[in-house]
Amino acid sequence: MVTLVTLRAYWRFFVVLYQFFPLIVAYLRDRRRFLVFGGSRTVSREMQVDRANVLLSSLLTLGPTFIKLGQLLSTRPDVLPPAYIEVLSSLQDEVPPAPYEEAERVLQEELGDPQEVFDSFDTDAISGASLGQVYRATYEGEDVAVKVRRPGIESLVEADLRAIRWLLPILIRFLGRGRAFSLENLADEFSDVIREEMDYRREGRMLEEIRGNFADSDRIRIPERVDAVSGPRVLTMEYVPGVKISDVQALDELGVDRTELAETLDRAYLQMIIDDGVFHADPHPGNLAVQEDGSIVFYDFGMSGRVDPFLQEKIVEFYIAVANQNIDGILDTLIEMGTLSPEADREVMGNVMELAIADARGEDIEQYRVQQIFEQVESTIYEFPLRLPRNLALVLRVATVVEGVCVTLDDRFDFITVATDYLTEQGYREETARQFVEAAGDQVQQSARSLVTVPPKLERFLDDVDRGSVTFNVQVEDENGVYDKLAKRLVYGFLLGVGALSVVLLFTFEGVLPATVAGVATLPVVFLLYRSFRGPRGLRAKPQFTRQGLRQRRED
Repeated sequence: MVTLVTLRAYWRFFVVLYQFFPLIVAYLRDRRRFLVFGGSRTVSREMQVDRANVLLSSLLTLGPTFIKLGQLLSTRPDVLPPAYIEVLSSLQDEVPPAPYEEAERVLQEELGDPQEVFDSFDTDAISGASLGQVYRATYEGEDVAVKVRRPGIESLVEADLRAIRWLLPILIRFLGRGRAFSLENLADEFSDVIREEMDYRREGRMLEEIRGNFADSDRIRIPERVDAVSGPRVLTMEYVPGVKISDVQALDELGVDRTELAETLDRAYLQMIIDDGVFHADPHPGNLAVQEDGSIVFYDFGMSGRVDPFLQEKIVEFYIAVANQNIDGILDTLIEMGTLSPEADREVMGNVMELAIADARGEDIEQYRVQQIFEQVESTIYEFPLRLPRNLALVLRVATVVEGVCVTLDDRFDFITVATDYLTEQGYREETARQFVEAAGDQVQQSARSLVTVPPKLERFLDDVDRGSVTFNVQVEDENGVYDKLAKRLVYGFLLGVGALSVVLLFTFEGVLPATVAGVATLPVVFLLYRSFRGPRGLRAKPQFTRQGLRQRRED
């Protein structure tokens, strides 16, 4: 029996396909200029930005599920190019609230009549989002904020998730194998993320856990959950007002030290990610406020994540490697985290990281911003199609968004210096140094063992060489088909030489007609040789990154 959700999913599939159809056609034309024939065309950054804006408009038109999808896509540089990431990063989860009558039905089903359960209840929503909206009320004499899930959102989300699943095979046909794998992985992740965010019980648990981690801090304020009037579709919290963290003028009027505020915010996220292992993952200015005493208030824990101990250790190693400008350490950490493929060209990647750090460096060697480094890493991730682990993608997004907020507060804010100081205070740099010493000790022991074991092996090898019993098997990898192209050119060149000689001899001894026939027979060889030297079919090396290219990308 076909359910209403299935019927709705069929309808949504065609609506989604209609919205994305212009982008699909544009992508097909990139591969074949006239859809079915013609060469590929170059896509400039300006064209990518225009298409990203079209995608943004389509996501907004398609509604709540796709707004959330756009937010998740903005954390995945392994799926989309940097221009798309930049445009989608501006997608904030703010939509007009649904009529109160619809929200009231949810409240009655969860808690009972809101006018009886609460001392007072303001029917005008103070904020609206794609999955829920927030009302202000009074409960047992205390001001509270009541977050209510949008009515009917469950069936819409389930229909949209099915439509996305049905659309995937179509999209995958136009993508490379690496990108297709990332897209399938993203679809699985998105299903989990949006279902988790619709469960307000989970959000309440995450809120309370993070609140407990900052219980001893007088600089961080997280609202307390009110369990008695909360449920799967309703979350009631302490109402904590404040000035929006990006309202610089209001902060100055309060006399708040903005540099200190930026450092407090940065340290709070370092604690959440590196020490606590659970973090608030949506730090845009709408979810951060400042009170008169300079304390920071966090709102909306629907998007939150966890970091396992292994990933925490690797993030610490990454920060320390960046602070020490240890390029090999950065690359090793990215590989161990699963962000960078072990097969990637280390020389090329090392050049990218060196140039990124050099371009990002200010007057002082320590003054460079992590966002600029991450932007270069994101670009590289897309050019070498890779897969980002779910929470690592969230960490990457949090780092860039937090750094943007901090720079809004203080345009000279140095993210890396604050991170380095934090790691030093917490003893991570000393721990890393101790691990290095232990590793060096192990290496010395291995070297000592090698001094004993290598000479006999070397003697046996030299005996084999002396007897002539040593053979070598050499295998040359040719990913770009360079040798194949060279071989074709040699063959075409040889045939062309033979053809030209034949024409000359025939013209000399047999006359014009036989020479003409030989010349015509040689023309296909001329065409094949000419085509082997054209455009992308010619010899090409792996992409090289130059300082000028990276600087031009930043200026764009």
